Amino acid sequence: MGPRVLVDATGVPADRGALGRYVDGLVGALAQAGADLAIACQRADEERYGRLAPGARVVAGPPAIAHRPARLAWEQSGLPIVASQVGADVIHSPHYSMPLRAGVPTVVTIHDLTFFTAPDTHSPVTVTFYKAAIRTSARRATRLIVPSKATRDEVVRVAEADPTRIDVAYHGVDHAVFRRPDQGQLARVASRLGLHGKQYVAYLGALAPRKNVPALIAGWAQAVAGLPDPPALVLAGAAGWSDEVDEAVAAVPAHLRLVRPGYLHHADLPGFFGGALVVAFPSTGEGFGLPVLEAMACGAPVLTTHRTSLPEVGGDAVAYTEPDAASITIALRALLDDPDRRRALGQAGYRRSLEFTWEASAQAHLACYERAAAGRR
Repeated sequence: MGPRVLVDATGVPADRGALGRYVDGLVGALAQAGADLAIACQRADEERYGRLAPGARVVAGPPAIAHRPARLAWEQSGLPIVASQVGADVIHSPHYSMPLRAGVPTVVTIHDLTFFTAPDTHSPVTVTFYKAAIRTSARRATRLIVPSKATRDEVVRVAEADPTRIDVAYHGVDHAVFRRPDQGQLARVASRLGLHGKQYVAYLGALAPRKNVPALIAGWAQAVAGLPDPPALVLAGAAGWSDEVDEAVAAVPAHLRLVRPGYLHHADLPGFFGGALVVAFPSTGEGFGLPVLEAMACGAPVLTTHRTSLPEVGGDAVAYTEPDAASITIALRALLDDPDRRRALGQAGYRRSLEFTWEASAQAHLACYERAAAGRR
């Protein structure tokens, strides 16, 4: 039996965004691998983690940690107490920050370095907090986990972390959930989006500056403007702090259809991805790019950029564009005009997605936990 690991899942948001899909996928695979687990979580998630990891000790934090400031304070004071109570050998903090007096070795996941490399794409308050958290974790954590080689290189370059203390663990995808959708799934999502058979280009992610959504909107509008039946653009995800998306939406010609449904239910994502003509994800910076992998697993043709980690995920199974609106116009129109190319990309993406599993990710995490625990021993 390996070290007992306390996974801090208290930061997982209720909408099960990318962080939630990472923690949930990892915990489930760790449990399947027979890891000795304890899980700290919010009270609303206690039953969920009990199902995902039936043999784990699940500890719900106080109700106040549903609010971020209280959660961060509890991370410093309450999490080390839980670690002691459950006899943890290692604490895994999966979202940048860590308890400064943990009492046991700590492993911290650093997802990306855009707070340093593209600070104007985040709010100033967010940048200040995460820069400090990343610097602290790079200096004080026993080991770091990153989801790509690109992120590892940036952590070394920007945060001056010791490369011998960094482990790369690619994210996985739940192939039981993210798979080619059936007709019922496609129809249900189309109905919920109000499209009723109209074709569409899909985007999933936060509507935040580094996701490059304004350029996508402008590029799509130019690409489809002259088509007899122009496909809609569906922007699914949370609103960001910038007004640029609203300004780009306001500039869309009246005859084009743009849909902003907000968050989609987890169960609707396969139908959303698989029903799209193209899934467009022209981000300027990612630590991994989970929506790209999930879209590939659903058999969707994907258009993304060469930036940071995205080529590690897409390989030669996706189409690429520069992130400016003019380049997106050209690349998107080329895909829309070539159904054979879209079909080939969908098939290639699906095959490549099979290489990314939460089981493989869990094994990389377990090796990291072992190294962290061995340092203490």
